[in-house]
Amino acid sequence: MKPDHLIYLDHAATTPTDPRVIEAMLPYFGEVYGNPSSAHAFGRKADKAIQAARKTIADLLNCSPRELIFTGCGSESDNLALRGFAMAAREAAHQPHILTSEVEHHAVSHTAHAVAHGEGVRVTMLPVDEYARVTAGALSTALHPVEGEAALVSVMVGNNEVGTVTNVAALAALAHERGALFHTDAVQAGGQLPLDVRALDVDMLALTAHKFYGPKGVGLLYVREGIALVSSQSGGGQERDRRAGTHNVPLIIGMAKALELAYSDLAESTSEYRRLRDRIIMGICESIPGAYLTGHPQERLPNHASFVFEGVNGNTLLMHLDVAGIAASSGSACNTGNPAPSDVLLAMGIAPSLALGSLRLTVGKQTTDSDIDYLLGVLPGAVEKLRAVNSAQG
Repeated sequence: MKPDHLIYLDHAATTPTDPRVIEAMLPYFGEVYGNPSSAHAFGRKADKAIQAARKTIADLLNCSPRELIFTGCGSESDNLALRGFAMAAREAAHQPHILTSEVEHHAVSHTAHAVAHGEGVRVTMLPVDEYARVTAGALSTALHPVEGEAALVSVMVGNNEVGTVTNVAALAALAHERGALFHTDAVQAGGQLPLDVRALDVDMLALTAHKFYGPKGVGLLYVREGIALVSSQSGGGQERDRRAGTHNVPLIIGMAKALELAYSDLAESTSEYRRLRDRIIMGICESIPGAYLTGHPQERLPNHASFVFEGVNGNTLLMHLDVAGIAASSGSACNTGNPAPSDVLLAMGIAPSLALGSLRLTVGKQTTDSDIDYLLGVLPGAVEKLRAVNSAQG
């Protein structure tokens, strides 16, 4: 029986803004409206709120408030990291070298390709294993000090499409041994995994608020003190000349509140995510022949389950689920609707025909056991129906 509410299983794409976050933001849409760059009392009040938010986030990430740059989203943060590094390297008369992989979010992989073709940056695409992990062996083979070259390695913490968690600290240590800097896109890991930048030993880390029940349109880039970074924007001197533009005060306040809430009950919330996630994985793998889990079976994000199905088109499956009242995705929200197979799945060695049948299901705070029951009741029939249609047409 169809439930009386829509079932949302696409939390990797975005999360609903927590009411407590909305409450924290509200005064900064009206009561505290000054431009924080202004020297008068209105501006000082807004600036004080931003600095308090900066301190809250810095404490949670175990860094200095001076090491945080507020941006408009995770994609901007990743772009700033890669392009800012490349421009700083050239200013220092070094040849920029970026090492990354095809399983990164397009904010990283497409940016790397763009700077390679248009800005003369040397780019090395690292291979991944069958779980979408860049291994220490692959990085060691590709990364060697070259005179006159400055290197940056960019590898994500948790993969947005298949959920695999990579041992970023080990890769960062190797990069530093070879004289390279290390950037990580931690967007999917925000509110899912501990993100102590000192423990991770990263030089730059990107986050965005809407993945952990904060507002859309705001993100941050952690940049270790002493790392040279050139802003790709021209304008005012905000963020210590590293990101021009008037601060979005309400959203910055909201991001700080959301991150604080996420890490106040991390163990409890992620334990529940894992329980619901594992119900999905077990239920699908046991009830649907030709269904395969993608990503690492254990070392994966707490809320993330992803699959490929033989003989099924993922986008068509999404439409059937949507009609049944279930919101899901076929992988990255940026790629849903794309008829081509995912670059991530192909890089993992999955055959193109099988990669077309991908499905990502990600649970969240409002997900219930009855939601999972309904999903497991609907999905096998939808897959069987689509296979029958394909067989009749084939």
